[in-house]
Amino acid sequence: MENTGGEEGETESRLGHDWAELTHECLINILARLTLEQRWLGPMLACKSWMHACKDSSLHSAFDLETRFGSAIESNRWWCAEFERKVDSMLRSVVDWSDGSLTQIRIRHCSDQSLSFAAERCPNLEVLSIKSCPHVTDTSMAMIAFRCPLLREVDISYCYEISHESLALIGRNCPNLKILKRNLLNWLDPSQHVGVVPDEYLNACPQDGDSEAAAIGKSMPRLEHLELRFSKLSAKGLVSISEGCLNLEYLDLFGCANLTSRDIANGTTNLKNLKEVKRPNFYIPRSVFHTERYGHWRLYDERFQTDVFRI
Repeated sequence: MENTGGEEGETESRLGHDWAELTHECLINILARLTLEQRWLGPMLACKSWMHACKDSSLHSAFDLETRFGSAIESNRWWCAEFERKVDSMLRSVVDWSDGSLTQIRIRHCSDQSLSFAAERCPNLEVLSIKSCPHVTDTSMAMIAFRCPLLREVDISYCYEISHESLALIGRNCPNLKILKRNLLNWLDPSQHVGVVPDEYLNACPQDGDSEAAAIGKSMPRLEHLELRFSKLSAKGLVSISEGCLNLEYLDLFGCANLTSRDIANGTTNLKNLKEVKRPNFYIPRSVFHTERYGHWRLYDERFQTDVFRI
């Protein structure tokens, strides 16, 4: 029994030694099979050689935290300065480790500073998704536009400090752009966000829907997929988009309360490639509209053919 125990101990020791002495190439091959979260919470903390392998540029062509955000219930903690600093730190680390090979960034709650850092060092960036970033402004987006010309997908949903000027810059400087997501929080019924999103941010919902639509129509002719949920664009803005984005295949207008069914029908007639339109057909609180102007809310519905008052 003593000999057997000695043999087992020797085997375990040899196994441990072998794992520690794996070649860099073998480690990379193994680590590439793990998720980002698995690498950060496991191998990076094991030993120096594994930490070094986890920083290999080949493992950092994409930085995707969106699956983590999307699978969790939104927390008010995400909107605090401390959380933003943590996200910034992770983004800066991945940008450094990628050595210019980063092509996809999908995160939330980063800042202007970390995004500018990424713009300077990621010329091959193709996908940028930065939902819910209250401190990302036109400053960093201008750097993205000028330094990341290969962008094909951009998601700046719920980023209220980004204006139509950034949309115009991205459109002019990123000719490969095919997907744009510029969704806003539900300003018609903000109750779902109360207690999570800061009140001052909820009240800061952009009003310049037509300016953004004009920038999209004038500068993004190759756009195929466009999301504008809860945008405040009008029929005029929709016409701007349809005249300039003739390749559109998918258009999401859910929650766009200023558009009627007639506006959408008239504004999309020349979009021959359009396969799907998400219409703003949902219940909108009557308080949103000054329906007393027509004497009764049903008259509003009939006059503008909206269907939005159906429960």
